Amino acid sequence: MHNTSEQYDAIISECRGLFIKKMSDYGSAWRILRLPSLTDQIFIKAQRIRQLQENNIRKVDEGEKSEFIGIINYSVMALIQLELGVVDQPDLTTEKATELYDKEIKTTKELMENKNHDYGEAWRDMRISSLTDLILQKLLRVKQIEDNKGKTLVSEGIDANYQDMINYAIFALIHHSESES
Repeated sequence: MHNTSEQYDAIISECRGLFIKKMSDYGSAWRILRLPSLTDQIFIKAQRIRQLQENNIRKVDEGEKSEFIGIINYSVMALIQLELGVVDQPDLTTEKATELYDKEIKTTKELMENKNHDYGEAWRDMRISSLTDLILQKLLRVKQIEDNKGKTLVSEGIDANYQDMINYAIFALIHHSESES
């Protein structure tokens, strides 16, 4: 029997730990990034994952796991930027940034639990490559919404897309952890 909630929390614990360490090293320099810049950072990571999945030869000794963690953390940063807006200078302490991180993850996990209930954990039968493609699709949607100045006619907003990317990346990391056991 799967315990998605515990698996989710374990992955978030690792991502959160890295976020806090990077906040200690760099402060909240990321607060100056506009949403399209964060979207592009996530896009680069998702593209790299896809390349790793398609190519047998790797010239940099890093795997998919660190890139999925990057997608999660950059998506959380984007959600924080959506809420607080962009600033000219770093303005968050590690404690405040972590509090905001936890708030965004709580909301995103609740979304996952609701969708998991409705979809019956269908993601468990998906391939990691399909989750990667869904992340890339969400990124292209976000880019289009950004190009439309945030306006949509019938679609969910940018925040829902970032939340979905977080959840897809977590699902991919759960698959990775299960294949390693």
